[in-house]
Amino acid sequence: MNSDNLGFKPKETLTEQVAQHLENMIVLGQLQSGKRILESSMAKELGVSHGSTREALLLLEKRYLVTNLPRKGTFVTELNEHFVKSLYETLLLILGNTGAKLVRYWRPEDMDRMEGLYHEMKTSFEKGDLQKFHILGVEYTQASLAYADNYFMVSMLNDLWPSARRCSFMALRQGPGVILDNLEYMRRSLDAIKAHDEQGLYRLLESYADRQCQQVIACLKAQNERNRSV
Repeated sequence: MNSDNLGFKPKETLTEQVAQHLENMIVLGQLQSGKRILESSMAKELGVSHGSTREALLLLEKRYLVTNLPRKGTFVTELNEHFVKSLYETLLLILGNTGAKLVRYWRPEDMDRMEGLYHEMKTSFEKGDLQKFHILGVEYTQASLAYADNYFMVSMLNDLWPSARRCSFMALRQGPGVILDNLEYMRRSLDAIKAHDEQGLYRLLESYADRQCQQVIACLKAQNERNRSV
């Protein structure tokens, strides 16, 4: 595997660079559920020390992307129905709280940024650039968290967000219908925020979380069926 082709670019600390690189590989499905990550092989592949790779894997374990099994090694965390349901239930609790604050206290510059990201996402969809669409979607959600103002919620969300990216990318790969669904949700949520409609925004969040959760579970079931037939 050539790391240059996977966009490994130095930024931040070396440990964080390695962690971000591996996170992207897991999110995009280049490292699949259950795959063992050999520390020595990955260190050699990326041209970094064993220590940096080991520390990066510890970061990814904190972010629920890898699981370290004693005497067996480190594996990409398996996605299953219980994991996915637990993830979306927790995300809804956090985003429902932060969304209520956004509805009450938003500023024009925040709405301008979110509207701009929404239109960029529409353009990415029209160009068929799924990866760009996904990246912009992450930026959109992060912009909507400007009013979270809660250390513990922000910390929890930072650790959960890579798994949320992983699941949402899986759902988006199912076709244009799912992507149009995302755009429709964003349009309606922006309108609810502008109208200071707190209950309306929560209903949208609840509906969207449930729908995407079911889409991801359907993808997992389809994958399991394909694996059994091989």
